[in-house]
Amino acid sequence: MNIIKYPSEEDVNKAIAADDPLLAVMSFDGKTAVISQIDEAMEHHILLMKTGYKDTDIDKFFRIVLDKSGADWTFICPPDYKDIPFKDKRIEAFYKDGFVVISDFLHSIGYLVGINIPKRYRRHFDTMNDSGNMI
Repeated sequence: MNIIKYPSEEDVNKAIAADDPLLAVMSFDGKTAVISQIDEAMEHHILLMKTGYKDTDIDKFFRIVLDKSGADWTFICPPDYKDIPFKDKRIEAFYKDGFVVISDFLHSIGYLVGINIPKRYRRHFDTMNDSGNMI
């Protein structure tokens, strides 16, 4: 995984050492990640723009906010994820893929922390529960 540290490797390493909150995005294919101290970028789409991506590329990345106590996953499954037509199957694939990619990223930066999906992002699970598929 290619990890881009914004604005610099030194700044991100200092933020990690200080246990400052961090923003990170990981491409769906797991090949690229971008990480920054949260006050440097403020939001995931801004972080992408500051590193040369278009803000509309946000739907190509898993998004987390993390520190040494854990990683909160902004769980928003794009409607065209992997071109899976059925919403329940699409969300299930997004969930499984996200845990793999996010875990790999966390491990690669030395964070062995849990991945949490905050309550405000759990509406997708209602779809899974309604269809009889539990994640």
